[in-house]
Amino acid sequence: MSSDMVRVVYRKYDGTAHRDYPARRLAEDDLGTWLGVSAGTRSVYHGRPSVEQIPFVVLVPHDAWWTGMFNPPPRTSEVYCDIATPAEWDGDTVRIIDLDLDVVRRRATGAVELRDEDEFAEHRERFGYPADVADNAQGAARWLLGALGDGTEPFASAYRKWLALVA
Repeated sequence: MSSDMVRVVYRKYDGTAHRDYPARRLAEDDLGTWLGVSAGTRSVYHGRPSVEQIPFVVLVPHDAWWTGMFNPPPRTSEVYCDIATPAEWDGDTVRIIDLDLDVVRRRATGAVELRDEDEFAEHRERFGYPADVADNAQGAARWLLGALGDGTEPFASAYRKWLALVA
């Protein structure tokens, strides 16, 4: 049986550190593994020590090219999805390669935005993303642009019960 704690490690395609933090395993269901991060959690962001100021829940889906972060107020992004390679689990550590693109739903307006296309294009060239990696990343971003706005779960309400456990 796995422990209640998981180490979440995001790297960039060239292997550089992106994010690294502990999270509490909340549940696993048909959508994926739900992880909770409390305010005050020590983390690393872009290689620098940090402390999470606002709690959040992460969904690591089964075999998908994204992860989802679900946030309470006052964070302005209600849902923030990182386009990433499918997660690889090694015991109680999950490793994810961030592919730059992000799809965000704004809390105040419900607007859904695709972010960091310029960073994706730059890193695609610099790091030499293979065609299948780039195609899967762009396909995931297109799917998320629709899913965050049309009531598709887990983006409509499924996350709320997990967020209530950490917020």
